[in-house]
This record gives sequence, C-alpha cells and structure tokens, in this order.
Amino acid sequence: MTALNDSSKVTAAFSLQATIAFGVSFLGVLGGIFFLPIDSWQRMFLGMSVLFLVTSAFTLAKVIRDQQEAATVRVRLDEARMERLLAEHDPYISGT
Repeated sequence: MTALNDSSKVTAAFSLQATIAFGVSFLGVLGGIFFLPIDSWQRMFLGMSVLFLVTSAFTLAKVIRDQQEAATVRVRLDEARMERLLAEHDPYISGT
C-alpha cells in the first residue's frame, strides 16, 4: 500500500540538478547579503529571514507531500472496500 506509482519516481539526474540549483541559489543569496553595503544588524536580519524562508519552504513541501500520500492511501482503501463489498455481494442468492 505504500508503493508509489512509476510516474512519481525521480531520476538521479533530476535530483542532482535540484540539489545543485538549491545550493547555488542559497549561496548566491547569502553572498549577496554579505556584500550589501548595510550595517551588520541589517545583514543578520536578512540572513535570519533567508534561513527562516528556507526552513519553512522545506516544511511546506513536506506537508504537501504528506497530504498527497494520505489522499492516495485513502483512495486505495476506499477502492479496496468497494471491491470487497462487490465480491461479497451475489445477486443470485436471495436474502430470505
């Protein structure tokens, strides 16, 4: 019941590309904040904001993934119940 569809598998190349893109963008933002001509307290505020943004993005992605998986399992359970009811029902046997 926990097996995923074949269409949801991620290739190694896509995973590597996503990891590299995340690393480059994160380092770019941190480097941009470091070289801004502003005071250190402003720089720290921007740095904390970026870190909070990154962690909340990971949390949101996990929540969305968990909701999709739960919906998939729920649909599978409903289908299994319906198949069981149909298998148990025999229209040729009278209920009396």
